[in-house]
Amino acid sequence: MTVESGKTDRLQPALEWIGVVTAIIYSLSVAANIGLEFLGFALLLTSSIAIGIWAWRGKHRGILFLQFFYATAGVIGMVRWF
Repeated sequence: MTVESGKTDRLQPALEWIGVVTAIIYSLSVAANIGLEFLGFALLLTSSIAIGIWAWRGKHRGILFLQFFYATAGVIGMVRWF
């Protein structure tokens, strides 16, 4: 195993879990309806970028396609709430 492949191996789980945690916080902040919608949509965008990179590197094309939709929804939500 080279150093470069070791870095890739550590990056994949980090991207996956950053995406998961930010998506969970996004969902809860929007569902709570306590005025954190803009932050929630920013977290959705962050999540979709992290999971999108994870999906692209792992050749998960369906998940990558889904992340384009989520990123678009995050941008639309941020624009509408700003």
